[in-house]
Amino acid sequence: MMRWIMAAVLTLGLAGGAFAQAALTAEQRAEVLQILRQALREDPSILRDALTGMEEAERRERAEAQRAALAQQHAALFQDAADPVKGNPRGDVTIVEFFDARCGYCKQMHPAMEALLARDRNVRVVMKDLPILGPPSVLASRALLAAHRQGRYAALYDALMTLRGEITEPVLRQQAERAGIDWARLRRDMDDPAIQRRIDTNLRLAQALAIEGTPALVIGQSLIPGAVDLPALERLVAEARAGR
Repeated sequence: MMRWIMAAVLTLGLAGGAFAQAALTAEQRAEVLQILRQALREDPSILRDALTGMEEAERRERAEAQRAALAQQHAALFQDAADPVKGNPRGDVTIVEFFDARCGYCKQMHPAMEALLARDRNVRVVMKDLPILGPPSVLASRALLAAHRQGRYAALYDALMTLRGEITEPVLRQQAERAGIDWARLRRDMDDPAIQRRIDTNLRLAQALAIEGTPALVIGQSLIPGAVDLPALERLVAEARAGR
């Protein structure tokens, strides 16, 4: 019983000041502190168990907050007609991919995503440009969103994902022309304020979901930070398809 009481007291934030606010006299507080010190000396695992309980409670709170945010942003994630889409536009499972064209982990995941789309013809991938790695990333996102107007988003995206050099305007022109994109039109569209507003919308959405880096995937009711391999992608898609 004493062990349970100790763990509960600590979990409720004794060290953080909750105890100091309790309706106890100075003598009572001193007595309780003495009991706590004695119990910890006799069984130090009490503190470990309490901390574990606090960490688990925080994990549950974060997971609940994440589920609430995903539900609140559902339309922005899955139903924005302005978003570029890869795979099957009518797929029964949608993956939302937040990425930066200069992100090494995004490039690392690209072959796995391509393999998934080749194996599973019923997956829809919504692309969310999230240029967080500096001005060249913004330049790349503007080019990609401008390419979307010519129906060539996927072609330029694939080219940039396999690019190993730095993204500069001459490099973008070279990659765009290789992908069959009208460079003069692309360059004009890149400066359209609507393109920057699109990027800003993605940045706000990522902030609302507490996304801190790229890549980040939303599959079903789950947000997955970081790159994942093909088996993990297939498992996540299967779980989403099963409604889990």
